[in-house]
Amino acid sequence: MGVSGSGKTTIADRLAIRLGWRYEDADTFHPARNVAKMSAGQPLTDEDRWPWLRAIAAEIDRTCTVNERAVIACSALKRSYRDILVHGREDVRIIFLDGTQELIAARLAARKGHFMPPGLLASQFRTLEPPTADERPITIAIDHTVESIVETIVSQLDLNRL
Repeated sequence: MGVSGSGKTTIADRLAIRLGWRYEDADTFHPARNVAKMSAGQPLTDEDRWPWLRAIAAEIDRTCTVNERAVIACSALKRSYRDILVHGREDVRIIFLDGTQELIAARLAARKGHFMPPGLLASQFRTLEPPTADERPITIAIDHTVESIVETIVSQLDLNRL
């Protein structure tokens, strides 16, 4: 989890490869109207997000029910969003990719072909509620190499519980 530009897609993809798990990008669960709204530079409301979050939660439940493993890249900026996704499951972990607004703005400025315009970054930071200890997050600074971040995450996961 993290704001747009924090590296969710890159880290989740590499983590999935490292673990031999399936990778999913939560953006693919957005209804077309959400993508259109973000592409037009309009921040999503909670009402826009609820169906999206419920669809991701259903995929998490389905994956766990059939004993599959997956890494899902999702912004999950608010505690209430993460509560929908995790809903008390002990076999789901939140990984928070933490970085400064300045670093992430520079990354977004260099990114091409993504529907999330850099101008929405400030609204994402205003919305961001970093996870608290009771959510059992793995919080990782994003100012390291991708390989280092992935290895740090793997070292902190209790793979026997997932």
